[in-house]
Amino acid sequence: MIDAPRKKRLATTSLAGCFGCHMSLLDIDERILELVKLVDFDRSPFNDLKKFTARCDIGLIEGGCCNEENVRVLQEFRQNCDVLVAVGQCAIMGGLPVMRNAIMHSDDPLKDCFDEAYISSPFLQNQSHKIPNDPALPLILDSVYCCSEVVKIDYQIPGCPPSADVLWQTLTALLAGEPTNLPRDIIKYD
Repeated sequence: MIDAPRKKRLATTSLAGCFGCHMSLLDIDERILELVKLVDFDRSPFNDLKKFTARCDIGLIEGGCCNEENVRVLQEFRQNCDVLVAVGQCAIMGGLPVMRNAIMHSDDPLKDCFDEAYISSPFLQNQSHKIPNDPALPLILDSVYCCSEVVKIDYQIPGCPPSADVLWQTLTALLAGEPTNLPRDIIKYD
């Protein structure tokens, strides 16, 4: 009896992002059935595994790093994945969360950001005017960082979110060990 080739292991996570890139991956529609023939999902919101069970061939990272938990998870993915892919603009450039980096008009930009979000916002429904400060909350970083500022990233898939076709073509090329030379029209945004 001939052994079937080993299925690749795939892990995914969402850091400081909106989960749109994961939704785009689900938008590959019926191709998801082909994908599960090629991979076993390891640590991923798709299967609700919160810890790695084995070394993974590919890790997909959505979102940037805005708190210490994001950094820890990203470093854990780098340690446990042979290939690490930054998916979407938040992972590549910080996306919308990086807009808080522009609040630099005082000695304490995080305080300014929190004051705007929890105390002085015109749409506020925080009767106590208290900034959340529970030990269970991850510590906020001084800035939002893109993934490549924290760990080595092997590939980047642009888009907000990248289309299902771009994700599918890139992922299947990586799984096959082929170069990811995608046609320009697939990743061109007009």
